[in-house]
Amino acid sequence: MIKTLDSTENTQVLERNYIGHLAYVYKDEPYIAPITYYFDKERNIIIGYSAEGHKVTAMRKKNEVAMEVSEITSVNHWNCVVVHGKFHELNGSEAKAYLHDFSLGVKDLIIQKEQRKLDFINEFSSKIYKDDLPVVFLIHVEEVTGRMRRN
Repeated sequence: MIKTLDSTENTQVLERNYIGHLAYVYKDEPYIAPITYYFDKERNIIIGYSAEGHKVTAMRKKNEVAMEVSEITSVNHWNCVVVHGKFHELNGSEAKAYLHDFSLGVKDLIIQKEQRKLDFINEFSSKIYKDDLPVVFLIHVEEVTGRMRRN
């Protein structure tokens, strides 16, 4: 049976996970890319970061984005949430503060889910930054929908 998730269930899926698929549009073509994210329930935002590149260039031009987060146990047992929102790039000390929140939040989730200790952001992110601060961004959540299947 497929069921619509309520707002509490949608929030729980976002809070329990840290990998999602970010959808954006570039030159009238849709793209999707996996990202590491942190959902800040209190501020109703998703915090992410990336290197300069295709994804960031696209979101700067067209800030409407979507993000999908799935929890899949089997073909008959899954949760899926889709977020629609607006990309907002951060700079300077504000970017550093949000990157800190992101790092602590994702680190705590990994410790809970994977029972392993982490000390640094580069232990759970494929992007390692030597001199430059990455592009830190928020997705201001405007709408969240979700479905689940249980048989």
